[in-house]
Amino acid sequence: MRISKLLLASMIVGVLPWPLFGQKGDSEAGKAIFAKRCATCHGPTGEGKEEVAKLMKVEMRQLGSKEVQAQTDSDFRKIVSEGKGKMKPVKDVTDKDFPSLIAYLRTLAHK
Repeated sequence: MRISKLLLASMIVGVLPWPLFGQKGDSEAGKAIFAKRCATCHGPTGEGKEEVAKLMKVEMRQLGSKEVQAQTDSDFRKIVSEGKGKMKPVKDVTDKDFPSLIAYLRTLAHK
C-alpha cells in the first residue's frame, strides 16, 4: 500500500506545473530580462535613475536595499505584473520569466 501511495505522489508531481513548487530561476537570464524590461527606470543595477524619479515625482528605492529585499518573491511578482504607485505594470514578462527575474533581483541585495 505504501509503495502505491509513493508512486501516485510521484506521478502527480510529474504532471503538475513546476511554478506551483517554487521554481528556481537563472539569475543570468533574469539579468537579461531586467536589462530589457526594467533598467530604463531602475538603472542597470537597480540603483534607480534620478532623472526618472524627478520626472515622476517619486522616491525611487534602490532595489538592493534591505527594505526592498525584505519583500517576498510573490510581492516582487505582483509589483512587476500589476505595478505599484506610479510604476506601471511591466508587460511581456511571462510566467516562465518570473523565477529568473526574481533570482536576479535577489543578487542586487546589499551585503
